Order: sequence, then C-alpha cells, then structure tokens
Amino acid sequence: MKKNPKAMTLIELLMAIAVMLIVMEGFTLLLVRSWDTNKFILEEGMASAAASRASNKIISELRRARQGDDGDFPVESGSSFDLKVYLDVDNDGVTERVHYYLDKDADELKKGIANPLGTTPITYPENDDSVSTMTTYVVNADSDPVFYYYNRDYPGDTVNNPLAVPLGSGVSEVRLVRVHLLVNIDPVHAPNNVNIESFADLRNLNSL
Repeated sequence: MKKNPKAMTLIELLMAIAVMLIVMEGFTLLLVRSWDTNKFILEEGMASAAASRASNKIISELRRARQGDDGDFPVESGSSFDLKVYLDVDNDGVTERVHYYLDKDADELKKGIANPLGTTPITYPENDDSVSTMTTYVVNADSDPVFYYYNRDYPGDTVNNPLAVPLGSGVSEVRLVRVHLLVNIDPVHAPNNVNIESFADLRNLNSL
C-alpha cells in the first residue's frame, strides 16, 4: 500500500500564509503606485493642456490690442505678473480693458474685463467689472515672470530687452509680449515644472 503524503505542520501552514500575504501586499502596493503615477501623469497633462490653451488665448487677444475708447495707448500698464491692454474682446465694437494677472495665492491665471463707462469724455472704471479664471496650477515664482516686454528693436537689441518692469513711461515702447507659464499640479512632490511660452506681436502698434 502507498503511504499518504505527510500533512503540513501548523508552522509550515503559517509560513505559507505569511509568504502569501507578503506577496499580496507587494502586488497591492505596486498597483496603488502605478495608479497614482498614471493619475498624476493624466492630471499633469490636462493641466498643461489647459495652460497652453490659456496662453494661446492671451496671445490671440494681444495681437488685437488697440487704443482704448478714451484714446489711451493700447497697453495701459505692464509688470511681471500683471498686464492691462485695450481690445474688443467680445467683438461688439466696444473696446474693453482686459486685465491678465497671476493670482499667486491660488496659483491661478485670471482675466478681468472692464467696459467703458457711459461718460463724456469716455472713461474706464478703476476695477474690473468681471473676473474669470483662465487656468490653474500656474506656479511662477518671483524669479520667473509671466510677462516679458520688448521694443521694436528686438531681437537685434538684446541690451535693452526685455524692457524693465513695471513699464511706467516705457509702456509706449512695447511691441512684443512674451507669455511664460510654469505648470505643476504638485510642486512639493514633483519639482519639475512644465514650461509653456509664446510671443505676441502687437500688430496694431507697428504703425505707431
């Protein structure tokens, strides 16, 4: 007669269960980390795409900058993180003052719009009539301006360009604007920012 195989001892059974649990835990951690990595890549890609669309929107609008209905120069003011220009943003025949700026506390690039007041002579309100968020996760620091300004001699003149900010009396020299966005959905754990930049030629200023 054949002898029955020897049954597993209690210790062997416990060891087998322990090994199985370790393998299952490792597999679970691998799945969780893979999910987190893929989720981060997806969200970072979506944030970058949104920032790229916002940048392209700004560039498209800046190219249509024109004198305000009060006769003011097309660029009202400009600094590293704040730009105000005049243009017919909604194609209604009225020139609005459009305000692009970075809200550093919220990491949001915002857009404010102000319509001219019904006064004689025409004036614009001090503050924006409406504000909307163009894109989020914009993490530009003080050393990484969102807006750079250039005169008509750029790129030949690299000594005086980009122009010093805030523009002040030099606002009338602006002919080109560079928009530079750094995007990161988790700057603490993912220090590599996505860099997005574009140039806008202020076409209506070329004849001035």
